Amino acid sequence: MISLTWIKAPWAVMCKRRGVITKESAAKKVKTNIVKIFGVVALTAGAHTLWGAQVASNFMDGTEIGGEENALLGKAPNVPPPITRKHPAKVIVNLEVKEITKRLADGVEYNFWTFGGDVPGSFIRIREGDLVEFHLNNNQNNKMPHNIDLHAVTGPGGGAAASFTAPGHSSQFSFTASTPGLYVYHCATAPVGMHVGNGMYGLILVEPKEGLPPVDHEYYVMQGEFYTGGKFGEPGLQSFDEDKAIDERPSYVVFNGAVGSLTGNNALTARVGDRIRLFLGNGGPNLSSSFHVIGTIFDTVYPEGGSAATRHVQTTAVPPGGAAIVEFTATVPGDYALVDHSLFRAFNKGAVGTITVSGPENKAVYSGKQSDNVYTGEPITNVPVVVSATPQNQVEVPNLALNLREQYARGRAVYSQTCFVCHQPSGLGVPGQIPPLAKSDVLMGDTAGVIRGVLQGRSGELTVNGKKYNGIMIPFGNLSDQQIADVLTFARNTWGNSDTNALTSAEVQAARKGAPATLATNPFE
Repeated sequence: MISLTWIKAPWAVMCKRRGVITKESAAKKVKTNIVKIFGVVALTAGAHTLWGAQVASNFMDGTEIGGEENALLGKAPNVPPPITRKHPAKVIVNLEVKEITKRLADGVEYNFWTFGGDVPGSFIRIREGDLVEFHLNNNQNNKMPHNIDLHAVTGPGGGAAASFTAPGHSSQFSFTASTPGLYVYHCATAPVGMHVGNGMYGLILVEPKEGLPPVDHEYYVMQGEFYTGGKFGEPGLQSFDEDKAIDERPSYVVFNGAVGSLTGNNALTARVGDRIRLFLGNGGPNLSSSFHVIGTIFDTVYPEGGSAATRHVQTTAVPPGGAAIVEFTATVPGDYALVDHSLFRAFNKGAVGTITVSGPENKAVYSGKQSDNVYTGEPITNVPVVVSATPQNQVEVPNLALNLREQYARGRAVYSQTCFVCHQPSGLGVPGQIPPLAKSDVLMGDTAGVIRGVLQGRSGELTVNGKKYNGIMIPFGNLSDQQIADVLTFARNTWGNSDTNALTSAEVQAARKGAPATLATNPFE
């Protein structure tokens, strides 16, 4: 006969919505009806079931399991609100696996395998000490079996074996959230790399008992790679390329499952003075991330998603299957780029996002450009050059026709990632070297010629608005047809320019056919 002496270990009470079970009544009911108390189907001699062992571990530290609740799940970049209760609870998590075709980039689709219908998967937020009842539901229309390995779980496979689920089925297992931290979860069904490479990853936060310090904004950002048969930007439905994955040659490295998922209209937002917390994850499956926000310093970083904080960090490494928490305060308005500082991934494969901070300027913290003087190698002659009165980090948004607004927003994101360093946020360029885009007769002239300039680059003397410029523009044939159409549509409707006819990807494609073959592909792949 099984011994029940473990029930007599020190503990307080176990709460459920229907009432409180005391130590004495629980012990009595366990002896007479194990199934009713712990949800255990059967007990074998000399062994505890999973539920029995978990309940014991919670009882032994003297804590209470207070009530039962369904976990709130967050869709990236949003996260569920902080947990305010001061006691552990039984938390029920329902997570559905969906195989779904969605946008990977403009004009590019991919058959993602997802937790919750999105990449990354739903953000799960629980509290240290919670007893988690996890239900993994494999949608009946899926083709593949799936499971889940949660790095927050202490036990073989992190729940993988217990959650292996065929299409149209649901699996259940339970665990105690014993260790606080930010953890990755992912599918662990063979071939594991393929399941993860198709988007099966997400984050689970186990809040410490005392909670996290309050902030103004919390956001969920997760990096991952996609290995497609086509090159970056190649249109149509793309398939998984196993050879590229094995060789670790991704066509895309992105935040939150798609190019542009955190730019343009999708940019994260804050106001001057706000404190921001980013929950970062890296689904991989292969590459580490060197996460950096251009223009700020992380005052607090929790490396690996653990409890030890590091101060004053510029870039933090997030390995595949790892996580980190970063915090900083927005002190100056503007657009701040989120990047993987392996920079070709950011500017040529998609790993870039934006935090747009609004509010008053703070010239004591950052002045912006104060002058632009001629330099010839001799002492500076202090010849002033007019600098735009428009703040550098702001672009006046025109009143656009409805059909232009979405393309304009996408083009602004491309410009902020690719063009602004040379042509400047004001569109004024650099006197004598880089021609202006603002009120530019060349930009608004020969459309095909402008497209060829983006594709092929150009050098030598160029006259714009009656002034001569002599510089070099590198080719941007690595941009997709749609990206080039978008960024030129943006420029031709900004800084005093106006063009009610949006450029199309077909126009770019026609110009690309006449470009040298080496410029019509992505040179960084």
